[in-house]
Amino acid sequence: MERSDLELVLAVRDHGTLSAAAQALDVAPPVVSKRLAALEARLGQRLFQRTTRRVSPTAEGETLCERAQVLLQGFAALEAELQERKAEPTGLIRLAATLGFGRLWLGPALASFQARYPRIEIQLQLTEQLPDLAREGFDGAIWLWEVSGQQAAHWVSRRLARNQRVLVAAPSYLRQHGTPASVQDLQAHACLIVRENAQAAGQRFDVWTLQRERSKAAERVQVHGPLSSNSGELVRDWCVQGHGIMLRSLWDIAPQLASGELVRVLPTHSMLDADIHWLAPYRADSPRRIRLLIDFLVEQFQESPWETMQPPALRVAPPGSLPGP
Repeated sequence: MERSDLELVLAVRDHGTLSAAAQALDVAPPVVSKRLAALEARLGQRLFQRTTRRVSPTAEGETLCERAQVLLQGFAALEAELQERKAEPTGLIRLAATLGFGRLWLGPALASFQARYPRIEIQLQLTEQLPDLAREGFDGAIWLWEVSGQQAAHWVSRRLARNQRVLVAAPSYLRQHGTPASVQDLQAHACLIVRENAQAAGQRFDVWTLQRERSKAAERVQVHGPLSSNSGELVRDWCVQGHGIMLRSLWDIAPQLASGELVRVLPTHSMLDADIHWLAPYRADSPRRIRLLIDFLVEQFQESPWETMQPPALRVAPPGSLPGP
């Protein structure tokens, strides 16, 4: 069986008539009829039921079409890979990413990648809800959480960088209200709550589970405060303005920590649930441009650049101290 035979049966199935299939294949209708009859005779199987109005696959024909589609996709992937190997990487990459990380860190990295490979085109969609990547035609997503449960079997996941959520506050807030000395002390403070990813059923945004850096022992505390929002950027602005203590990813507040607008609170505690991951639908072979992109992002983020932005020396209230005058 030749590649043209596979293309023939798919054209007949997808277009429903021999004349429409002939038009799609750019041949005369009698050619399609003759080739299909010859293929059925060679296989000893009737592949399509014919009526005056429509042609529909038999069970054997449907099986052949399913296998033909897989084989043709394999041919196309092989040809694309061979073309990429002998030439400069080219083609379109469609990506999804969370709004904050996509704008602050991923966007500049993608611009650098595209400058390195100018024949590659990148389309980036920023969103707070992970799309159905396969159904919506995305090559992958840069996301803050791994996919778990039944979905995980159909996805490829690779960690690009480590990240953690940490407690921060403005120096002005700590001077006025004092600095918590323990996780439970947070109950006495105004805590700024981010209510993102609201689609997660039963998620408690006001319960923070913090792990001690060395022992990994977890402590759980319910916090409260007068201000909350589904916008992490807005809550960060409130925090910078001195309205309370916030729990936020290091990558998101690295500039404010480096400038001294924010300082760590309980620096020995954090939430270790927000690593940066590459997610993609499972496919047997990824195009070279996708492999190059993943390797580039690992190179860019493996050292967690947000952790190397060093803040200046600051004078803040020590843990457990009382508010100043």
